[in-house]
Amino acid sequence: MAKAQKKDPNYKVIAENRRARYDYAIEDDIECGIVLEGSEVKSLRAGGANIAESYAAVEDGELWLVNSYIAPYEQARTFGHHERRRRKLLVSKRELARLWDVTRRKGMTLVPLVLYFNHKGLAKLKLGIARGKKTHDKRETQAKRDWSRQKRRLLKEIR
Repeated sequence: MAKAQKKDPNYKVIAENRRARYDYAIEDDIECGIVLEGSEVKSLRAGGANIAESYAAVEDGELWLVNSYIAPYEQARTFGHHERRRRKLLVSKRELARLWDVTRRKGMTLVPLVLYFNHKGLAKLKLGIARGKKTHDKRETQAKRDWSRQKRRLLKEIR
């Protein structure tokens, strides 16, 4: 008999960018660390973050998360943080070179997909290497989603 899996108490999704999969064709993804201040970590533990309008960029040999929002932490008024500051992302040199190549030469975009705490309790960001969808691609995605939903309804009625 298989042992029942316990839910990991440290793993927690903080913010998710659902719109990214609609607006972009995600070709690959990468997990990276994020440099945070103490008040930012406390605020993330409370669940106050938004990555919907943010993006990542390679500048001066470093990877940055731009325009992400982390709510201010009330108890840290004196040593608080700026809500929309640029945050450094941590990746290996090889990954950084690959990301630079993909964005500069191939015209791809780095889109944040999920901000979460991993099983060790460290804040991580999953970046998607994406190509922007055209309007007709978005309509096609919507049509496929609608058809699969309709198909499930029909199969449910048959049973």
